[in-house]
Amino acid sequence: MTSNEEVVREAYRLAEGSVLDGEGFRALFTEDGTFNDVPNALTFLADQIPQALAGLASAFPDIHRDLLAVHAIGDVVAVELRIQGTHLGGFPTPIGEIGPTGHRIDVPTADLWYLREGKIETFNCYNAANVWLAQLGASPDFESAIEAAKTASAGA
Repeated sequence: MTSNEEVVREAYRLAEGSVLDGEGFRALFTEDGTFNDVPNALTFLADQIPQALAGLASAFPDIHRDLLAVHAIGDVVAVELRIQGTHLGGFPTPIGEIGPTGHRIDVPTADLWYLREGKIETFNCYNAANVWLAQLGASPDFESAIEAAKTASAGA
């Protein structure tokens, strides 16, 4: 019998840029399993899950997850990790794509995996999106945010 930790470690292996097996990754999930990119408010269901992996790998073909700590507690596996790679493809944002920069990323992340009967039911990825974007050279535009807040409070 495969342990929950082994299932999760296999998921990470299949998501590596050097392996990238989206269908194999998807097969580790329950039929109604979900992958949630929490900081970006994105949820991937069923056949969207391999597409999400492929999309990320197209931006970072050498993507790697450096697992720092793995804790299996019953049907929950908590992982502290760093997502690493080189930005060699387009990276989508809500207002357009960030073209390849060649920048290396090293993003602190925490993942929570919820399993049922040896299959992944829910995968919640909490990546430090602000760090990720800063490493791509897309720092927040605080000046515009401050101006928008002034305009909003003046109209209230």
